[in-house]
Amino acid sequence: MSSSIPPAESAFVGRSTELALLRPRLAEPGLLTLTGPGGVGKTRLAAHLAATLSGEPGPPEAEAEAEAEVEVEAEAEAPGSGPVAWAHVWQLRDSRLLAAAVADATGLSDHTPRLPARALAEWIGARRLLLVLDSCEHLVPACRELVRELLAACAGLTVLATSREPLGVPGESVHEVGPLPADTEALELFLDRAAAAGAPLGRPAERAAAATVCRLLEGVPLALELAAAQLPRQPVAALAARLRARLDLTTGPDGHDGPVPRPRSSPPRLRALRTTIGWSHELCTPPERLLWARMSVFRAETGAAVLRAVCGGGPLEAAELDAALEGLRRKSVVSVTADGRYRMLDTVREYGAMWLDELGEREKVARRHAHYHLGLVREADRTWFGPGQLVAYRTLGQGHPDIAAALGHLKDSDPGAALELAALAGFFWACCGRLHEAGHHLAELVAHTRAPAAVQARAFWALGVVRALQGDYAAASDLAHHSRTCAELSGEEDRLLDAAYLRGVVLLLQGNPEEAGAHCARALERPDGSPARRARCRLVGVFALTASGRLDEAGRAAELLRAECERRGEYWTRAYADHQLALSALLSGRPAEATACARRMIAGKHALGDAFGVALGLDLLAAGLAAQGRADEAATVNGTAFACWRTVGHPQRGTPELAPLRERAERTARARIGDRGYERAFRAGAHGPPAAAVRLILAAGP
Repeated sequence: MSSSIPPAESAFVGRSTELALLRPRLAEPGLLTLTGPGGVGKTRLAAHLAATLSGEPGPPEAEAEAEAEVEVEAEAEAPGSGPVAWAHVWQLRDSRLLAAAVADATGLSDHTPRLPARALAEWIGARRLLLVLDSCEHLVPACRELVRELLAACAGLTVLATSREPLGVPGESVHEVGPLPADTEALELFLDRAAAAGAPLGRPAERAAAATVCRLLEGVPLALELAAAQLPRQPVAALAARLRARLDLTTGPDGHDGPVPRPRSSPPRLRALRTTIGWSHELCTPPERLLWARMSVFRAETGAAVLRAVCGGGPLEAAELDAALEGLRRKSVVSVTADGRYRMLDTVREYGAMWLDELGEREKVARRHAHYHLGLVREADRTWFGPGQLVAYRTLGQGHPDIAAALGHLKDSDPGAALELAALAGFFWACCGRLHEAGHHLAELVAHTRAPAAVQARAFWALGVVRALQGDYAAASDLAHHSRTCAELSGEEDRLLDAAYLRGVVLLLQGNPEEAGAHCARALERPDGSPARRARCRLVGVFALTASGRLDEAGRAAELLRAECERRGEYWTRAYADHQLALSALLSGRPAEATACARRMIAGKHALGDAFGVALGLDLLAAGLAAQGRADEAATVNGTAFACWRTVGHPQRGTPELAPLRERAERTARARIGDRGYERAFRAGAHGPPAAAVRLILAAGP
C-alpha cells in the first residue's frame, strides 16, 4: 500500500464539470464513491480531486484507466501525515488485512495488539483527513464495514472510494463516472495521446477521423488511450474504418476466432472497451501476447530484471522478452514509471489473466512468481549484516504487494514454503511497522503448518519479535521458548542465537537487564553462528550493561560493535549501538557527545523507515539538547518525538531507564524557557509531517 497520490503521466484532460461538482462534496465528512465500469477513469478523477486537497502542484493524473494500479516509490517516512492518504485496495486479496493496510497508508505503524480497525480509528481521531480507497470492488463487504466504523468514530474524516459498485454505507454519496463527451473532452484526450505517441493529428481530415474514433469508442478514456497508441502503425482514417467494422460485429475473447453476433445486452461503452483491448491484443506479436498474459500475475510496478526471471522461458528468452516489453509499451499496454519500472492497468491485467488461463499457464507462472519472491526474501536475509541491508529494505518495500501475493499462493500450494517466506520477511515487516500483517500471517501459519525444525524456529522467533514490539511480553517469552526448542532440534547455531536474542529483548523490556545480559552471554560462549546473529546478541549485552549502570563497559562494547557494523556497511544494529552510546553519554554527563550519537541513530533508522527507532532516537536527542541548555531545540525535538510516537500507536516506549531521562529533559527545558515557551516550541515540532520535521532536525547539524 502507498499513501502517495498517483503521479502525473500527462496533462489532465476533461472532467471540468465533474471536478466542479465533486470538490464541494469533499469539504464535508462522509463517503463519496465514484462508480463506473473499468476504464472509464475513476482513479484518474479521484487522483485529481485528491491532489487539489493535498496542495501538490499541478493535477497528478492516474492514467485514463479506472483502476490505475500505481505504486509510487515512497521515501522511508511516515506516510499519510498530510491531509490526503491514498490506499491501493486493489493490491489486497485478503479482506482480513484491509484495516492494517489502510493504517499503513495513513501513516500508522501500529505497535500495539489492538484490533487494526480500532487502532486506525484512534489514530485518525478528529483530524481532517481525506482517505482514498482505490478499486474496492473485490472487497466491497470489508470496505463497507471498515468505512462505516471509521466514519462513526472519526468526525473529520472524508472517504473517497472508487469501485465498480457502491459500498452500501448509510449516507453514501454515489457519483457515476461516465465516459467523456465524444466531440469535446474525448477528442481533446485522443489528440493529446496521439501527439504523445508521435502521431500528431493537425489536418482537418485527420481531426474529423479522430472525432469519429471518439464517437465509436463512446468516449471511454482507456479505449482512447489504446486506440491512440496504434496510430504510429496506421493512419487515423484507417483506424476509424476498422473500428467501425469491428463494432458492427463482435469477436471471440481474443479477436481471432471470427465474428459472432453482437450481444444486444452489452452496453456500448463496455463493448467499445472490450473491442479496443481485444484489437490491441490482436495487433500484438505472439511474444507480446504471451508476455501480456504472464505479466498479469504481478501486483505492483515491476523492474525488467524481475520480469525476465518470472515471465521468461519458452519463446521469451531475454532478448525476445525485452523486445516484447518495448512493444507493449509502445502499444500503451504497459507504461513506464520515472524510475524505469513497468506498470499494467487493472482492466488490461484482467484481460491478460484471462489469456493466462486460456494458455494453461496460470499455475506455472504463479509458482515462478512465488518462488522468485521467496528467493528475494532469502537473499535479503542472507545480506542482512552488510551493505545489502538498505537495498533489501527498499526492495522488499517496493515489492511488498507481490511478496504478499506470493505468500498467498504458497499458503495454498506449499505451506512449508509459505511459512519460510513469512518467517524470513517477518523481521523486515516488523522493523518497517507492518506488525499486524506480519503477526497475522505468522500466527496463522505456525498454528497449522508442519515444516523443518529450523523453519519453525525462525517463524516462532519472528512472531516473538512482533509480539515484543506490540508490548505482549508474555506471548513473546513463550515464543522465545518455542523458538529455542525448535532450534535445539534443528541443531542450527543461528536459530539458537535468534532465540537467545528474543529472550534477551523480552527481559530487557521487562526491566531485568542482568538476566538479559547473562542469557545472551551464555549463547555467545559457543564460537559458531553468523556475524549477524552474534551481533544482535552482543547488542542485547550492551543494552544490559547500560541499564545495569556499567557505563564504561557499555561504551566500550558499543564502540566495538558499532565499528564492526560500520566496516560491514550495516545500518540496523549500528543505529542501536549509537542509541546505547548516546544513552551512556547522557548518563555519564556528556550531553554534546550524546547529541551527536543520537543524530547518527536517527539518520540510520530514518534511512530504514524504522519509525520506532526514530522515535527512540529523538527522545535521546531532546534529552541531550536540554542538558546542554538548548531548551528551545529540545522542546521542538520533543514535539517531533511525540508526533513520531503517535505513528507507532502508543506513548513513549523502550527500556525502563529511558523514562527518567525523558522526564528530566522536559523539566529542564521548561525551567529554562517557561511553560509557555516550551509549549510553543513543542507544538512547532509536533505540527506537520513527522518525516519532514526529522529531515530538518538531521540537517540542523550538531
